[in-house]
Amino acid sequence: MRSRSRTGAVIAFASLMFVTVSRGQEVSSPPPSNDAIVHHMEELERQVKELRAEIATLKEKDNDKSAPATPVSAPAQNNLVSSGASTSSTPSAVPASLAGLLGPTTLSGFVDVYYGQNFNNPASQTNSLRFFDGGTNQFGLNLVELVVDKAPEVTNSRTGYHVALGFGQAMNAVNGSDHGGLGFDQYLKEAYFSYLAPVGKGLQVDVGKFVTPHGAEVIETKDNWNYSRGLLFSYAIPYYHFGMRAKYAFNDKYSLSGFFVNGWNNVVDNNTGKTYGIGFGWNPSKKFGIVQNYMVGPEANSLNSNVRQLSDTVITYSPTSKLSFIVNGDYGRGDRFITDPVTNTFSHPVFWTGVAGYVKYALNSHSAIVTRYEYYDDHDGFTTGTLVPTHFNEFTTTFERLMAHHIISRFEFRRDMSNQPVFLKGSNPVLDQNTLTAGLVFTFDSREAK
Repeated sequence: MRSRSRTGAVIAFASLMFVTVSRGQEVSSPPPSNDAIVHHMEELERQVKELRAEIATLKEKDNDKSAPATPVSAPAQNNLVSSGASTSSTPSAVPASLAGLLGPTTLSGFVDVYYGQNFNNPASQTNSLRFFDGGTNQFGLNLVELVVDKAPEVTNSRTGYHVALGFGQAMNAVNGSDHGGLGFDQYLKEAYFSYLAPVGKGLQVDVGKFVTPHGAEVIETKDNWNYSRGLLFSYAIPYYHFGMRAKYAFNDKYSLSGFFVNGWNNVVDNNTGKTYGIGFGWNPSKKFGIVQNYMVGPEANSLNSNVRQLSDTVITYSPTSKLSFIVNGDYGRGDRFITDPVTNTFSHPVFWTGVAGYVKYALNSHSAIVTRYEYYDDHDGFTTGTLVPTHFNEFTTTFERLMAHHIISRFEFRRDMSNQPVFLKGSNPVLDQNTLTAGLVFTFDSREAK
């Protein structure tokens, strides 16, 4: 109210001056003396000062409303400085980070490149029985991957999603195994949505395309101990499935999983049957853990009676913070060859077995040495395509060093041996091959962005 009265007084005063001047013009009265003019200017200056003081008071009141916890007792210039500091401390003035813009969604990925040397110098420039680092005596692009992920939560949102796109030799190996060949999902490694059902502590259900639960290794180099993939990962187990899976963790020690999928490495099923699976995880301590998975279902083209079974066991043990062990065992059985197409006669069920052992020792927080040994028995030559009993031995040693927190470098020597001449020296079949590989993996994650 006081501000309105002041404003009204100013208007009335201005109007009075205007009327006085007008009347002075109309009535030809004598001009005012110098003393009167000086007195009049002093009066105007006094009222201008009052107006300035009134404006400063109004500004102080506005600052009190915007920051009620801070008493205003400083001059007008200090108020401006204080107001500026207060504004800079509010969330709206802080530059938004990538993690803040994405919210619960994370964006991550990596670029994986290598140079490989095969001392047999095969004419094909290809390492036998190797898919992810198949090219040799040359630079190669293993995989470029981009992942968009949002995990379901109990308190925030029970829905989530996961999409992983990839390009490179690894994607050719993974999706090239599909019975339909390289198709519409060639560059799609995973794509599924999740729902955390309100059952007990939470039952997570995923529907879509996802990587297999089997094996001690994964498709991404950065999450493995060695650079190259082992024989068991390449031949004993599938890469991915399309369908539905569910997982329930009873506590931090026990978990149970179930799978209902089209089959091995196919989005579009190759028969009318379905593949079922179950998994059990046991972690009695932080140092020891066991994961057991079993899967069964028809995998032959247009044939439901030809059932394949797979049992996969992974045991992990870390006695110290520097020393870790992994043991992986696989047993597969069930598929049969057609021995006579006319009578549709099948052979006995084929089977394959394998075991792999890993030892990792951390030299420090940035460097580690890893050794892997594998024995794989493809009893009928079914998985490797030799069509004769074939067994393999493989030994790998890898030196890893983390550089600049985002670059994983690995230098690796590997020796493969077989009882069959499945390798090439030049153009001649031989029983073994020795390779040397240097790989670099650059990783990024939006959760680390500032």
